[in-house]
Order: sequence, then structure tokens, then C-alpha cells
Amino acid sequence: MANWLKRGTEASVKADADKKVREIVESTLADIEQRGDAAVRDLSIKFDNWDREDYQLSQAEIQACMDTLSAQDIKDIEFAQAQVKNFAQIQRDSMKDVEVETLPGVVLGHKNIPLNSAGCYVPGGKYPLLASAHMSVITAKVAGVPRVVTCAPPFNGKPAPAIVAAQHMAGADAIYALGGIQAVGAMALGTESIDPVDILVGPGNAFVAEAKRQLYGRVGIDLFAGPTETLVIADESVDAELCATDILGQVEHGPDSPGILLTNSEKLARETMAEIERLLEILPTADHARRAWMEFGEVIAADSYEEMVEIADDIASEHVQVMTKDPDYFLNNMTNYGALFLGPRTNVAYGDKAIGTNHTLPTKKAARYTGGLWVGKFIKTCTYQKVNTDEASALVGEYCSRLCGLEGFAGHGEQANIRVRRYGHREVPYAGTAEPSAGTKA
Repeated sequence: MANWLKRGTEASVKADADKKVREIVESTLADIEQRGDAAVRDLSIKFDNWDREDYQLSQAEIQACMDTLSAQDIKDIEFAQAQVKNFAQIQRDSMKDVEVETLPGVVLGHKNIPLNSAGCYVPGGKYPLLASAHMSVITAKVAGVPRVVTCAPPFNGKPAPAIVAAQHMAGADAIYALGGIQAVGAMALGTESIDPVDILVGPGNAFVAEAKRQLYGRVGIDLFAGPTETLVIADESVDAELCATDILGQVEHGPDSPGILLTNSEKLARETMAEIERLLEILPTADHARRAWMEFGEVIAADSYEEMVEIADDIASEHVQVMTKDPDYFLNNMTNYGALFLGPRTNVAYGDKAIGTNHTLPTKKAARYTGGLWVGKFIKTCTYQKVNTDEASALVGEYCSRLCGLEGFAGHGEQANIRVRRYGHREVPYAGTAEPSAGTKA
């Protein structure tokens, strides 16, 4: 039976915090919808101390940001973007249009149609997360979205050069220096200067995630991506330093980022907790990481792989780092996760930055019903039908007539009946149902 050696903050405390966030977001979005650019400017000044006449960056400003980066910086960004683009293209190639004759004369099909516009949020308040530009903009462009706009907050009082470069190199059509609720609200609702988009994508803090949740329905969203979560599943085949490093490497995102160790070795569990304390004394980002570990960190000692799978599926973590003798056991048996990182040679940072899979992933147990961002999020799979013969129309119409009668939908039934009359040359009473023909009798 599992033993929790360390637990995080109580659910009730988290619920109170979530309520406050919801209320702030709701009033802020209402202000943006009512006052447009004026509200966006006021919010940008209030939260980012950032004021401009036009928040869209000019080509000259973009080039100035590019010029601040070294040749190696550019090459490194190009490498990461090539990996993301390559895997996104592989995903896109797996999505096929279909058309098939399902009955003689009846043709059904679907087409994969790119959305017309996408708004990509690139976080950058604490850290300039240029990788989020690769993950969203490139994926949208590979999907075929013609208009992709991006928003990223200013960093240290100006647009972050690396983020701007990454957005530009990824193919963004318009780049805005805006952050937080005001960025997400402006892209979704539109203002005098920003045309609204069809879908919002990208990770962010609790306020950005809540804004996306409240805007869902007005626009599409990729998923509910809140504070970063990481779950390390390990056994005695690895050591405490590796486990502690992989936990701290993610909880440094912010003070509300959960980090969990799940192991079948209590010895490893206790050694990892001690190692985390040691590393927190030397980690440059320990301010964020320590608070996250203290308030949201958990350590769970389980009895077996089977119990570890059960617990992990219940947690449904965004990132799951598996370092066990048989990592494929978890690949074959787990069902709820944002992304798996299998074996000690890989880690979540690889997925976050460079390896090619998308780092925008579900949090807060959303992995129970969705995967992460991919090209399919930017594509509508839309069906169509054709009935090419009189006989086919009459046949389907006969069944449809009787099924509509079972439901009491006379108007629906007449859509079928008129075709049975015209193409099947059979008498059907108005608002009645078609009698079974010889080939359709039970």
C-alpha cells in the first residue's frame, strides 16, 4: 500500500486561490471587451509597466532583436525549430483526407481544413521562454494556418530579443509585446488594433490559463495549460541526484509548480528528499523552486510497478519522467499523462526545449481526456456526403423516414420522404413513414 512521505498543499487552499484568479480574470476580460485598446494599455502599464502607442513590433524592431543574438544563438534556435518542424510535419502527414463508397451510390468523406487564424501566447514574465514560440507558431504553420499572431510580455522593460527572434524565425505574421490576461483577451476578443483569432494556444501562468478557460467557446483553445507539473517515477536502478535534479529542473518554473516523486524504493525516496535539500542550497533559481517544493512537492513510496501505474494515472501529470529498469512497462500500461520521458538518458528539459515533441501539455488532470498541442489542434476534420444514385437516395431515405418517425420529427421525416417519392417512385403519406421495401424488411 502506498505511503505518502511528503504531501503538498491541501486542496481547499488551492481552491481558494483558484477562486480569486477566476474573479480577477472575469472582470478583466469584461473590461477588455468593453474598452478595447484602452483597457489593454491600462493593464499593460499596471502589470508590466509597459506603454506603447502600438504594441505590434515593427520589422525594424524585430531585426534589432535578431541583431543582438550571436551566431551560435541563432544556430541553436534553428536546431530546436528544425526538430519541432520535422515532428510536426510527420504528425501532419499522418492526417489523411478520406473518401469512401460505404453503400452503392453513397460516398462519405472528411477533409482536414486548417483554421484561418491562431493566437499564440509565449510566456516571458520570469523567464523568456522562447521555446514556446517554436511549439505554437511552427506547429500552426505546418498545419497550414495562414494567419498566426503572437503575444509575449516584455522582459526587463523591453521585448525579450530571444523570444522575438524565435517568433520571427518560426514564421509569426504579427508579433505583439503584450503579456498576461490583456494579451489573451486582446487576441480572443479583438480590439481596435488587433483582429480576433479563431484559437488560442500556448502555456502561461494561472491567470493566462483561466483566461483561456473563460474564453473557450468564443474561440477554440489548445488545452488547459496551467502551472508546470512533473512526476518522476523511479526505482533503485537510478540514484537520488538524478531524481532530485529532474524534479528541481521543473519546479523552478514558479512557486506553484508541483513536483512529485513516485517510487517503489523508500530508501531512494528518503535519499531524494535529502538531495533536493542539498541542491536547493546551490541552485540559482532556488527561490522559486524551494517554495514550489515546500508547498506542492510530494513523495510517494509504492509497493509495485502495478501500484505505481495506478497512482500515476490518478495524478495524470503533465510531464512523467520514468527512470526504472523497465520504462516501457509504463509506456504500455499508463493511460493518463501529458508526455512520457522514458529512461534516464532523456528528461523533461529535452522535451521543453529541443528534442521535437511539443511542450504545451495538459495540466490539472486534463490528461485524463486530452493530449498536448499538435498540428491536429489547428485543423478541423469536417465531414461531407454525396448520394450519387436514385436507388441509394431512396434506400437511405426509407430507413431515415422510419427512424425520424420513432423520434417524432415530422419535418426531418419529410426530408427523407420527398426523396423516397421522387427517386424511389413510392407513395409515402405526408408526415408519415415509408413502408419497408422487400430488401429492408426485418
